[in-house]
Amino acid sequence: MHKKTPKSNDNLLDTYFKQIKVFPLLSFEEELVLSKKIQDGKTSALHKLVNSNLRLVVKIAGLFNVPDIPILDLIQEGNIGLIQAAKKFDYRKNVRFCTYASFWVRQFISRFISNKRRLVRLPQRKEEILKKIQRTYHVLCQSLMHQPNNFDIAKELGISVHDVDAFINISAESLSFEQNISDDENVSAVDIHEDYTYCPERNLMKQVSFDNTMRVLDKLKEKEKSIINYRYQLNGCERHTLREIGDKLDISPETVRQIEQRALRKIRSHANELRECLYVEAI
Repeated sequence: MHKKTPKSNDNLLDTYFKQIKVFPLLSFEEELVLSKKIQDGKTSALHKLVNSNLRLVVKIAGLFNVPDIPILDLIQEGNIGLIQAAKKFDYRKNVRFCTYASFWVRQFISRFISNKRRLVRLPQRKEEILKKIQRTYHVLCQSLMHQPNNFDIAKELGISVHDVDAFINISAESLSFEQNISDDENVSAVDIHEDYTYCPERNLMKQVSFDNTMRVLDKLKEKEKSIINYRYQLNGCERHTLREIGDKLDISPETVRQIEQRALRKIRSHANELRECLYVEAI
């Protein structure tokens, strides 16, 4: 069997482009209708939503500059993420499917690249244990509010620290030599596996929430917007007192308070827009 040359890969890519261009792009309303049908179990709707967004996967795959992995492999893996996104897409979130699907496509491609570059594939049982260690690491990061050590992980999983150390060291030996892990380096769980607690829905809704909040703030006058930013630590601002804001804007603290109250009343008038952003983590 002949090895594929870069030129033959380009030809395959051109052929693939021509194949997917026949699928028309969808309007927002069409996406919502298809989402409803998919949730009702209509396979044809799933195929239509996926096929109409194959060009999105090609675009995202092209952003990953990976010379040692053919782009067609990245596209294939991204397509799996696209299918997963189409199955989970919820029309009630009121966002474009391409925005939602991008999170899934990027995650699947990133995981594929990470796994592809490992020199040694570990046995399935050990892979599962390592996944539990990594998942526990990220959960503890949130609950402890600091980077957990192997003792914390062992305690949470109910296993010995020796076992955690052993599994992490086994995995470290299978990582690419490009990572230059020395024998005396303190390898932690975060170095071994990608974050399996990743949740595209959560990331999407956080982004939508932020965008909608900024859109509401843009409706305020410049001084109102500045005061809200300072008072509630928005847009990278540190929290300021009324007096500190007054000194910055050369007005009295009482004037700052009055402007803040006026701005909050305006924000409340757009409460319905922001209420749509509230969500509950279901994963």
